[in-house]
Amino acid sequence: MIFLSGMRIFFLAWGVAFSGALMPGPLLTVSIKESYKRGFWAGPQLILGHAILEGLLITGLVLGLGGLLKTELSQGIISVFGGAFLFWMAWGMLRYEGQAELSAGKEEITTDTHGRKSGLPPVVAGAVVSLSNPYWTLWWATLGLGFLAQAEKLGIAGVLLFFSGHILADFLWYAIVSFVVSTGKKWLTPKIYRGIIIFCGLFLIYLALDFFRLGLKTFL
Repeated sequence: MIFLSGMRIFFLAWGVAFSGALMPGPLLTVSIKESYKRGFWAGPQLILGHAILEGLLITGLVLGLGGLLKTELSQGIISVFGGAFLFWMAWGMLRYEGQAELSAGKEEITTDTHGRKSGLPPVVAGAVVSLSNPYWTLWWATLGLGFLAQAEKLGIAGVLLFFSGHILADFLWYAIVSFVVSTGKKWLTPKIYRGIIIFCGLFLIYLALDFFRLGLKTFL
């Protein structure tokens, strides 16, 4: 009975996380860009950072952090700072999208015209991009907290099964995205790549504006 309950939690967490991972968002946008720049392993590295952050968050939720995340003040602060961070990322994409040298299988694109490293390391970016997304925090403060409460009935094993199912779904989807983007360099010409980066940058601006709207709505 306990085994069946554990498997139910695992696959329920996997299914919910996978359906959420399929939805476009900041992490998917960054994954597309980084996978072209750095190759297949960019996606898994982004999710590693995402997983570290979620592991810390789940630990906090188990210790009682859920109430703090539900407050309007915390949601407003996360929304405003998240919007500012996404604007910064979008500016970097749109500013340097036409200045990088594209070369399949190499990493010249990780520097701008001044020779400086552009962007954050994938593991760090995975954590920061996730933290900047107020919808991610809201999901954990509501739906995620509900699932976690079910998992806690089985003790530490239940929590670990929940976390494992959730993260494996993310790893699977972003590994697929990285594989498709990194192996598509043969047809992903510099012109097409620049078009994708412009689209991603504009999409991040849209998300940033939406995050600002949520934050200002909280404070006004």
